[in-house]
Amino acid sequence: AVCSAFSSFIVYFANNKEGMQTIAYWMMGSFSGAKWDNLIVIVPIVVVAVLFFWSQSRILNLMLLGDESALTLGTDLHVYRQFYLLISSIIVGFVVYAAGTVGFVGLIVPHVIRMLVGTDHKKLIPVTALAGAIFLVVADTLCRILIPGAELPIGILVAMIGAPCFVYLMVKRTYGFGGN
Repeated sequence: AVCSAFSSFIVYFANNKEGMQTIAYWMMGSFSGAKWDNLIVIVPIVVVAVLFFWSQSRILNLMLLGDESALTLGTDLHVYRQFYLLISSIIVGFVVYAAGTVGFVGLIVPHVIRMLVGTDHKKLIPVTALAGAIFLVVADTLCRILIPGAELPIGILVAMIGAPCFVYLMVKRTYGFGGN
């Protein structure tokens, strides 16, 4: 939010109308500016990241049990948590660079898939990656056809879907992550 406010401040004082429009689309999230050249970098990073986290399913499942249980089983989760946060931040940075800020996908899709396939990360990670990709393709298609002659930024549609889902998950007391 602070970075968004800073970006908005710069855009507010800019004299470049085309640049302001480009930044506004990026801040709303849009695939309209996607370039095939970016895929050469982004696709390998995303595929390697999904495979990496899939290979870490045992540790991720231990995280569901909590730090004390993991320590009892001989694994200190602190180092893993810091490393996973770093890797996740790098991945998100590359993806946001390419498509802008498309919120709620990484928040809503994994929780919905977790309710459908369970909490085992061995199943959860590949299904979530596939479901997130399918969700974005469907959302992008809707953004291109909802308003004739115009393309709605995908971030707007995803936020309209994601925010109520997020509120529902917050209000629903029976939802859990699989741990205690």
